[in-house]
Amino acid sequence: MDAFINKLKIIIGDRALLKRILFVVFMLFVFRVLAAIPIPGVDPLRLAQFFDQSQFLGLLNIFSGGGLATLSIVMLGVGPYITASIIMQLLTIMVPRLKQMYHEEGDLGRRKFTQYSRLITLPLALIQGFSLLVLLERQGIVEHLTIFSQMTNLIVITAGTVLLMWLGELISQYGIGNGVSLIIFAGIVSSIPSSISQILFTFDVSQIPLYLAFLVAGLLIVAGVVFVTEAERPLPVTYAKRVRGTKMFGGVSTYLPLRINQAGVIPIIFALSILLFPQMIGAFLATFSNGIVQKISSILLSFSQNSWLYGIFYFVFVFLFTYFYTAVTFDPDSIATNLQKNGAFIPGVRPGQSTSEYIAKILNRITLFGALFLGAIAVLPLIMQGLTGITTLAIGGTALLIVVSVVLDLVKKIDAQVSMREY
Repeated sequence: MDAFINKLKIIIGDRALLKRILFVVFMLFVFRVLAAIPIPGVDPLRLAQFFDQSQFLGLLNIFSGGGLATLSIVMLGVGPYITASIIMQLLTIMVPRLKQMYHEEGDLGRRKFTQYSRLITLPLALIQGFSLLVLLERQGIVEHLTIFSQMTNLIVITAGTVLLMWLGELISQYGIGNGVSLIIFAGIVSSIPSSISQILFTFDVSQIPLYLAFLVAGLLIVAGVVFVTEAERPLPVTYAKRVRGTKMFGGVSTYLPLRINQAGVIPIIFALSILLFPQMIGAFLATFSNGIVQKISSILLSFSQNSWLYGIFYFVFVFLFTYFYTAVTFDPDSIATNLQKNGAFIPGVRPGQSTSEYIAKILNRITLFGALFLGAIAVLPLIMQGLTGITTLAIGGTALLIVVSVVLDLVKKIDAQVSMREY
């Protein structure tokens, strides 16, 4: 408790750190104001009914940061930007120039990489926005508008996505934490009061065991995420002794921390982004009367409605994306090269290529556990939904996973800032 009070005093007393935190709060406040401004011609009653019947829209609402629930001007949220980032990350495997830009060209290369992601975001937002508007109009949620009004709505919600993308980058640059993750976090947290009130108004004594099971599962997920996020495999590193003049340097032993879950919550976000596409396309095609189109739509919708098949694909995608994102963000070759340049080595392992292979071997082993864990807790709510029939469990489990991971990341970054100022 004393340590917490001391850190709080440091945060309050340090104007620069306090300004960064207040900047994040202000940006999230701006986002929530934007999420409360609806586009024209929305039928709130039909929208609420459609949300109750569609798990797909519930998951999509997570990525919009809660903006889709009111069909706001930021209804697409940061979803198109996340999809653009996934495309760029995938292209690093196929295009060596992009991989070199991301890993070897430092901050300048990463700024170029991010710029390409921004450029891809715009057409993705236009396509996703048009599909969603047509779907909602044919469902009667949005009233039939003129072509000019439809184009105006499309431009507004696309601009809303670009604005959120900009706000997220401002948070990352001038605030603390990952801006995109914090926007998603803010949308999830903002829905907690309404969820609690809904549970209280619809409380049924006979369902107390289900509520208790959901509470236990939530606590287990929180504990598991905290444990795996904080767990690491220390890799011993020794610096060779060097003599300069009459002084001797080096000879220090330390360790390289390899986290079990290097990717954090990103694999969950990636997997959900991919799985949302078949549902959106299927729902859009269902409005057409052509027989072949209807057949394609029924196949896509049946995939999303089959909870077991959906859960299997969800687990596989989370598992694969954990390995993929770890491989993209953590390069054993560059780590081995840096160790060799600084006169460091892993005891019992030759410097250079042997060190790179050794680090990759250890990383693959610990990532296996992290990938299995993330996949398991991602599909656990789906399993509970299949057993209990309560659809909100699936959405709540994913949201809980994202919230815990974002909070842990934010707390660690604030602690790092506080520690730096203490020294």
